[in-house]
Order: sequence, then structure tokens, then C-alpha cells
Amino acid sequence: MSSTEVDFYELLGVERTADGATIKSAYRKLAMKYHPDRNPGCADSEARFKAISVAYDCLKDPQKRAAYDQYGHEAFTQGMAGGRGGGQHADFGDLGDIFETIFGSAFGGGAGRARPRRGADLRYDMQISLDDAFHGKNSEIEVEVAASCDTCEGTGATPGTSAKRCGTCGGHGKVRAQQGLFVIERPCPACHGRGEVLESPCADCRGEGRVDKLSKLTVEIPPGVDNGTRIRLTGKGEAGPHGSPAGDLYIFIHVQQHPVFQREGTTLATRVPISFTAAALGDTIEIPGLDGKSHEIDIPAGIQSGHQLRKRGAGMPVLQGRGRGDLVVEVVVETPTKLTGRQKELLAEFRETETGEECPESRGFFDRLKDAFSS
Repeated sequence: MSSTEVDFYELLGVERTADGATIKSAYRKLAMKYHPDRNPGCADSEARFKAISVAYDCLKDPQKRAAYDQYGHEAFTQGMAGGRGGGQHADFGDLGDIFETIFGSAFGGGAGRARPRRGADLRYDMQISLDDAFHGKNSEIEVEVAASCDTCEGTGATPGTSAKRCGTCGGHGKVRAQQGLFVIERPCPACHGRGEVLESPCADCRGEGRVDKLSKLTVEIPPGVDNGTRIRLTGKGEAGPHGSPAGDLYIFIHVQQHPVFQREGTTLATRVPISFTAAALGDTIEIPGLDGKSHEIDIPAGIQSGHQLRKRGAGMPVLQGRGRGDLVVEVVVETPTKLTGRQKELLAEFRETETGEECPESRGFFDRLKDAFSS
């Protein structure tokens, strides 16, 4: 098989006008003929099998086929100049580039040195009070991170020296290996894809360009944060090696329970016990808010235990927005447990005057109960 010029259509033995079914049928016949399992130990059959697989992978895809028909093998090489005529053939020694383009990053993903590896993102869990969540605050934290080395300023090289171009890969960051008819690119083992090597690594960071440090940071907590709120500090994560960009630091907020208020989004809820006389006659109570103000709640006469009263705009602030949620007060009517003699007399006199209309709910229940059992 010639290694000078190879055309995908010639490899499969089909015309350039062949339809998809014809191309598929031709590929299957050739694949069965040259499959390595049918030709154990035959290097030529293995090379042919790989070549027809590459050709079929291109021609079975309409978009890849159209590009190939217009530009030939150059359609799958980096830096192709647009507007070239079709029908051009590539030397089969360049098929490694085509193979890499078709099958993606498994073969290194394109020419050139490896991209700088960004530092890792970090997580910090912060506990705050509900009062802090209401008002917001600036909090100082300490985080141990891999930070840029001060001695070499992140380069990894001893001060006064610099990185040199890698002699193994010539600064490309990749090396090529011939495998049959294919040329496979891999990261350079000498420079690990950087394209550069350090002749004199920094003694403090051992050439990494980063060292572990205890970093003190100020975290701005906005009003209205809730459990699970995530605050991102860009570039405050782990520094990348050899001067690469740093990752981010994510602050995860955990709001502690409050002894009085329960939070549901922007709503603050609480349970307030009131006397049975306040429930019967009505009253006004004051609830201290997280905003430092007292909020008056009007208790209507005849209120029942479990009833909820709502104070608009007295709840939590809206995160990164305007306005506030509501304050919801659940009334719990408390029955007195210690009565003086006089109080008992007054209650006894009141009971004598009851007609059943004062408590319609209880009267209705017992009427239903009586009717159910009498029937």
C-alpha cells in the first residue's frame, strides 16, 4: 500500500458520488477482510484496517464528507487556509493529525503545547447567625491555600534564571510516535506538555511555582443570605502550577437557628402565647424585630389558638433585591393554671351567664356528637 498519497474514496474502493449505503457496504467488506482477528500478526492488514476505519468515519458523516470533498485532508488539519480547491491529497504520514481531529481529545486535541492548568476551586463553610443574615456583614476568614511562590513569583525558576525551550519536543509540548501508517501525538514526557523546562528550579517551591500559605480574606455577606447561599471569590482558590491562573473560592453559608424566629425564605415566623382574656377581648402586642424595631400586632377579639397574623414588610430582606418579606405570628391561647379565689369566683359567675353562643365551635361539635349517637 502506497504511503505517498491516499484518498479516502480510493481506500474504500468507491466513487466520489457513492451514497451512504454504498460506502457502508464497502467498508464492511474491507473491515471483515483486513480485521486483525482474521489476520493475526499481519502488520500490513492491521494498517489497512486502521486506514479504512479512518476513511469510513469521515465519509459516513455528511459534514465531514463535505469538508473533505472541498479541501481534502487539509479540512482536518489545524490552520487550514480557507478557499483552497478540492481534490488535494495529503501525505499519509500526516494521517495522525486527521485521526486526532476526527476522534477528538483522546489523541491530545490539536497541535501546540498544553494549555496552562488552572488551579483548583476551594470550598469554605461559614456559620452565621440569623441576625447576620438579616443585616449582612464583612467577615474575616483564614484559608490555607496553594498560593503563588513569592520567591520566584510563580514561575518555578530560581530568581535570575528562566525556563528554557524543551529540547525533546522543540517547545511544542508534544512528541510524535509512528505506529504503522499512523503518527500519534502525545504530551512530551520531558516537559509534560509545557514546551519548557526549568534548568534551575526554585528551591522554595521545588519548581511548582506555588507554596502552601495561610491566606486571610474578607468576605462580604450581603443581607438576605440563606442556607446554601454560595458566595464566589474569584481567583482566591488554589494557584495554578507554574504561574497558571488561580481557581475560585466558594463560601457556603449556613444560618444558625434563632431562639425566637423560624425562617422560610424571606418570611419570619414565630409562635406567641396570649392570655385567654386577650384572646376573648382583643389586644395589641409588640414583637421585637431583627431590624431593632418593635412591630405592633393587633389581636382581634375572639381569636382562636393556632390563628396566624401577618405583618407585611417585617420579615427578611430580599437577597440582592428590594423590599422585605413578612412576619407571621401564630397565636397560642394559654389557659391560666394558677387562679386566685376571686378570679375563680368571677369565672364561675361568667360560666353561669354562658348561653353557648359565646363558643359556637364547641357548641356545634357537641350538637353533632349528640345527633350522631342519638340516631
